[in-house]
Amino acid sequence: MTLADTTEAAERMALTLAQGGMQKATARVMAAFLFADTDSVTAPELAEQLGISSGSVSGAIKMLSTVGLIERAPAPGSRREHYRLRYGAWATLMSAQNGIVQAMFEAADEGIAAAGPDSPAARRLEEMRDFYGFMFRELPTLVERWHAERKQPSR
Repeated sequence: MTLADTTEAAERMALTLAQGGMQKATARVMAAFLFADTDSVTAPELAEQLGISSGSVSGAIKMLSTVGLIERAPAPGSRREHYRLRYGAWATLMSAQNGIVQAMFEAADEGIAAAGPDSPAARRLEEMRDFYGFMFRELPTLVERWHAERKQPSR
């Protein structure tokens, strides 16, 4: 795997992902997947390319796999595990966010009940609840529209 002339862009991407809340090593691994010159990479390749520990790469792979951004890739003849960016990763990630959105909605609703309906806290929590309720209703439709606009590439 080589990042070739894309190293600077990949590092900017990693910085953006980290600023968005992703762990720094995970952000760098994610950027490496996005900018890889090959369809799949191994953990040792990532560690060497990025100059980070195999433990950091392993943790990043576990996290990125858990949220559905990467997956194991077939690699006939190789004894190492290969990973690739998952097709539909972004829609999968947003779909998974709907559970978090629902939890935030429910937490705000519980907060309103605890604070009392006419309190300043309730007014703030109502805005939060209404926003997350809107997002919960709209995210599935947006993901469906995204799928309708995309054509699945052949693998």
